[in-house]
Amino acid sequence: MPLLGRSPLAGDARNAFPVSVPHHVTHVRLTIFPDGGVARLRVHGDVVPDPRLLPDVLDLAATEHGGQVQGCSDRFYGAPQNLLAPGPARVMGEGWETARRRDDGNDWVLVRLGVPGVAHFVDLDTSHFKGNAPGRATLRAADDRHGDLDDPGAWFPLLPDTRLRPDTRHRFPVAEPRAATHVRLDIFPDGGMARLRVTGQIDPAGRDALAARWRRTRPPAASPEQLTRSGTSVTGGPA
Repeated sequence: MPLLGRSPLAGDARNAFPVSVPHHVTHVRLTIFPDGGVARLRVHGDVVPDPRLLPDVLDLAATEHGGQVQGCSDRFYGAPQNLLAPGPARVMGEGWETARRRDDGNDWVLVRLGVPGVAHFVDLDTSHFKGNAPGRATLRAADDRHGDLDDPGAWFPLLPDTRLRPDTRHRFPVAEPRAATHVRLDIFPDGGMARLRVTGQIDPAGRDALAARWRRTRPPAASPEQLTRSGTSVTGGPA
């Protein structure tokens, strides 16, 4: 199924195209005419993990599980979505860093969990941030299935106001685990964070919702003739 038909490109430019795909995909193929160079290919969308392949304990906020940043106070030096990337940050630029504040406020980031669940541990990783790590942080959670995220009363603490060390991987247990769909990280007053991990278990309602979404977005079944023409046998291996 074509995501994008043959389209003109501008040289030395970022060419962005809206696409509409009714189901999830696992591969894309880029064809250029007749030849030339492309600096980057980006395919933006929503991750829909197969619930059958998810472990019992996982990072609920990870990008690979569908976690997504929905808002932040500042992204001057680094994109907040970096916090949810797989693996450890290799350099400071692979984390999230804010500009220095000149007021009495603090910086924050709002994350929609990939799958709703109950957090048991949280990791706040300040690796590579030495003179520019935040001094303190809090982490709160909310469940938008049972309350409005705009209501301050809908939020409950996962991590109280806690001092952080620079260039350190911190792991904290959650004292009172509860189901959540979102988390909000507040850092004081500003600074850089390499990774945020929210380790826990999917709750039953969240697993059922994910399974329904997976079934709803599955691509239509291909006929044996189509599979053979595409180079794949009907048993799933190379034709």
